[in-house]
This record gives sequence, structure tokens and C-alpha cells, in this order.
Amino acid sequence: MSKIRKMIQEGKKPIGTFYDLGGQTAMECIALSGIDYIIIDTEHGSIDLETAKMAICAAEYRGSVPFVRVKEISRAAILKMLDAGAKGLVIPCVKTVDEVKKIVEYGKYFPVGNRGFAHTAASAFGTSEYANDLEKHFQQSNEKTLLIPQCETVECLEDLENIVAVDGVDGIFVGPFDLSISLGIPGQMTNPIMVDAMKRIQKVCKDAGKLSFIFSGSAADSKLKLGWGYDSVTCGMDAMFLLNAYQNLVAEIRS
Repeated sequence: MSKIRKMIQEGKKPIGTFYDLGGQTAMECIALSGIDYIIIDTEHGSIDLETAKMAICAAEYRGSVPFVRVKEISRAAILKMLDAGAKGLVIPCVKTVDEVKKIVEYGKYFPVGNRGFAHTAASAFGTSEYANDLEKHFQQSNEKTLLIPQCETVECLEDLENIVAVDGVDGIFVGPFDLSISLGIPGQMTNPIMVDAMKRIQKVCKDAGKLSFIFSGSAADSKLKLGWGYDSVTCGMDAMFLLNAYQNLVAEIRS
């Protein structure tokens, strides 16, 4: 079972963040904070496959679960990050059930999907316990690797019940900023339309037995979203935390 899923089933609320800075030291420092999972951002960030693979290893070495937000819905984008060892994928800009079925096709092994097989870092290059027993390897990989489409479009929101019902979808990740833009209320997080949308997504996930993740910009907002029933919050990103820390330092010294 996925470590993050296990935490949620035990009643815990995993905390995550986004990784964009690049570099092994940055990843190790984030993981050493005690954060539960780290999403390596290849959608908005400048991270390539080699950097992502290094970051995956560094996160695991320091005890955090490495996820990747892929750049697009394509076989290469999904397969390569899973082969590199990502324990979960966040897939952006999802709109339709057909797109989600493609995500599952590319990201889950037979019989759930049609993920391509090779001995890669994900199977310790053929040395893991079940790497050479395909049935067990496929089963374990499908259970341990989370596929999490991102709800950040009106289209996804309107068809969410059908999207979460797709076999192989493990949960939904809410991207509030892009969702607010798609709803025509950019950045208006307290607008009743936006609040209703975020609460509805959580309820749909819960009713379907799927995991619910949401991005948050602060500790206070994270607590609010967890209070709504979300299983997990992904708070901020490394570059912004670094910037804010130095801004606060400079302001304090100059005051």
C-alpha cells in the first residue's frame, strides 16, 4: 500500500509541498523538515528527467515520499516519471473522462491499465522482491503508485463524479488558483462559488472512496482545508518559502 494512503487510512493528515528549486541539497533539506511528501513540479518548474530522478532519490533517502506533477497528459510524461521512481503523479489540466482513462492506461499496469514494462529505477533495475514475478509486480506497483488527476477546470468540476469513478484513479488534487480562473473569479478564494466548489470536490472524493488533496498557501489556510475534510494539504513551494524567509530576515534587520 502507498505510504500516503496508509497514513490517511490510519486517520493521519499528510502534509506536502512543491519542489521547484532543483538540486539535491534543497530536496534533502525539505525532506528533513519531516514533511510527508514532496511534489516535484515538472509542469511549471524547469526540472528535467535527470533532476527529477535525483530529487526522487534524495527525498526517499531523507524519509519523504516523492511525487511528481507531470507536464502533460502523455505516455512519455507519465511513464518516464513512474520509471524514475515517483510514488505518485499529479496530472494537471484534466477536463474529460477520456483524458483520465488515458492517464490510467499510461500509469497503471495490466489489468487496470497498459503501462509499459521495463526494469528501471522503479523496480530497482530488476532486483526488487517481485520484479521478476510480473503478476505480483504489477499488483504491487498499481497499489503503491498513486494517480491523482488535478481538478482545476470547470469541465473537470462539472464531470467530477464520473472522473473519480474511473478505475485506477486514486484521488483528486485541487488546484484552487487555476480553478478560480476557470470559474471566472480569479484568485477569489473566499467567493461562495469557489468555496462551494472546493467543498464539493472533497465530498465527491469522500463519497467515491477516493483521496482528496488540495493546494494551500499558508499554515492557517491548510488547517482550514483540513477542517473541511480534505485528506491532505500541499502547502506552498520551496522557492516562495526561501524568498519569504529572506524577505523577513532583511526586514527584521533593517527595522
